[in-house]
Amino acid sequence: MQPLAGRRIWLVGIGGAGLSAYGVLARAWGAEVGGWDRNETPYLETVRAAGLEVVVSPEPETPEGWEIVVSSAYPTVAGRSRAEFLAELVSLRRSIVVGGTHGKSTTSAMIAFALRELGRDPAFVIGAEVPQLGGNAGTGEGWLVVEGDESDRTIELLRPEIGVVTNVELDHHVTFASEAELEELFERWLAEVPNAVRGSELDPLPPEALPYLAGEHNRRNGAAALAALELAGEERPAAERALREFRGAGRRFELVGEERGVTVYDDYAHHPTEVAATIAAARELGERVHVLFQPHLPSRTRHLAHELGAALAEADSACVTEIYAAREELPPGVSGKAVVDALAEARAGMPIGWAPDVADGVRIVAAWADEGDVVLTVGAGDVDRAAPLVLAALR
Repeated sequence: MQPLAGRRIWLVGIGGAGLSAYGVLARAWGAEVGGWDRNETPYLETVRAAGLEVVVSPEPETPEGWEIVVSSAYPTVAGRSRAEFLAELVSLRRSIVVGGTHGKSTTSAMIAFALRELGRDPAFVIGAEVPQLGGNAGTGEGWLVVEGDESDRTIELLRPEIGVVTNVELDHHVTFASEAELEELFERWLAEVPNAVRGSELDPLPPEALPYLAGEHNRRNGAAALAALELAGEERPAAERALREFRGAGRRFELVGEERGVTVYDDYAHHPTEVAATIAAARELGERVHVLFQPHLPSRTRHLAHELGAALAEADSACVTEIYAAREELPPGVSGKAVVDALAEARAGMPIGWAPDVADGVRIVAAWADEGDVVLTVGAGDVDRAAPLVLAALR
């Protein structure tokens, strides 16, 4: 019998990376699933294709007779938290959960991809599109591979057989008062997991182990994925062969296209460490690097403006847009201009742009780029629309 048969589950925020994947999996496990979101998103195409009912409207809709599961983006809506729902899904299958500040999506995708290549038919819920896996959710009969989120402490509730923490660095300043508090959360969680992988204790894989992925950060992700695969019972040589074919997750140094000899990549990086790692990966291509960066969350920008400026200073030029506020309000006096000021301080004389609107930033970075250069569009907000616009501006 399917474990969720007979259930009617309504997801508030179904268009997000997380709930869209949970919904597809719940439908495959026998539940009737539907949901609401404020906007159309790329994930809704997959949701509808899986047979889920979707309502898009300005205000949340919660029909009677359904279990209501609510995204953390809508804290005023009554219902079960997405963390509690994910904990139930994890409890229903042998599971591998990947947490950590950076690299969760890529590491989860690596594990799921390798298990599939090895014939293990995994299920998975990942916070990014994975082209080689056909999306961000899979409904196989083997291991369940889950990306666990610390931003709202979701990961505390998950009890997998194998737990992975890629790394620990403060990223969510509204949720955690210090890095020590975050580290304590992860250690407390790993203490409840039978098999633990700590990425910080592992050496990165050699470059030839991941021929399609640039950057030491990806080689560290690969080391964590390989350790988890071994704990799942896979022979190391076979797992290494499978990982060698992995080509990356969506918006993780994703090649969007090339125009007039300029190569354009899109990346989800929003923390200084991630921004620096993305620029370093582009440097491995041996080209000049121009960055269009959209800060994400007022709280993060306020706390990390100096560090973001220092990270962007590693590029040849950088343009910064206004903050993408997401689930927070943009308070008076807080602006992406703080990152511009920090960048100017970090590297005087560097070509720097300030473009409150993403479209204006596109024109600036396109004008900087010459044949042989790399353009990076970077951030966790709607800057993902910028890469195609850069390509169009270069034509």
